[in-house]
Amino acid sequence: MASCAMFQLLLLLLLSIIVAPTNANIEGDALYALRRAVKDPGLVLQSWDPTLVDPCTWFHVTCDNDNRVTRLDLGNAKLSGNLVPELGKLKRLQYLELYMNKLVGPVPKELGNLKSLVSLDLYHNNLTGFIPATLSKLSNLKFLRLNDNRLTGRIPRELTKLGNLKILDVSDNDLCGTIPTSGSFSKFSEESFVNNPRLEGPELMGFVRYDVVGGSC
Repeated sequence: MASCAMFQLLLLLLLSIIVAPTNANIEGDALYALRRAVKDPGLVLQSWDPTLVDPCTWFHVTCDNDNRVTRLDLGNAKLSGNLVPELGKLKRLQYLELYMNKLVGPVPKELGNLKSLVSLDLYHNNLTGFIPATLSKLSNLKFLRLNDNRLTGRIPRELTKLGNLKILDVSDNDLCGTIPTSGSFSKFSEESFVNNPRLEGPELMGFVRYDVVGGSC
C-alpha cells in the first residue's frame, strides 16, 4: 500500500510539472501574439521575451500563485495596432487594461472566453466594428468601458444578462438602434450612452426593434 501511495504522489508531482509549463506556454504565446500585433514606440513590451517559459516575469503582467496571468496593465502605453483573439486564452485574467492607446480594428469575440474577467477597459482607442455579444458570457464583469472609440451597430441585448455589471460606458461611439432597459441596464444613466448620434434613446419595456438584424441597424 505504501508503494502504491508513493507512486500516486510521484504521478501527481509529474503531472503538476507538466501542466504548469503548458499553461505558461499557452499564456506566454497569447501575450506574445499581442506584442507582434502592435507597434510599441515606448518599448513597454521589451521584456516580453518568448524564450522565457514564464510570462509572469514580464513587465505589466501580474500572475496568481499558480503563475496564471490575472492582470494586463497597458493603459496609456502608446501602443498602436490590433487586439488579437489569442487574448481569449488567458483563462484567469481579471483585469484587461488597454485604455488610452491607438488600437484599431474589432474587439475580438474571443474576449467572451475570459470568464474570470472583472474589468474590461478599452476606452480612448480607435476600435471599430460591433460590440461582441459574446461579452455577455463574462458573468463576473463589473466594469465595461468601451467609450471614445468608433464602434458601430447596436448594443447587444445579451449584455443585459451581466448581473454583476456596475459601470458601463459606451459613450462617444457611432452606435445605433435603441438602448436596452432591462436587466442590469435598468440602473445605467444617460451618461453611459451619450454622443452616439444614431442611438434613438431607451427602448420601451418589452419592445425590441425588429428591423435590427445582427449587429447592424
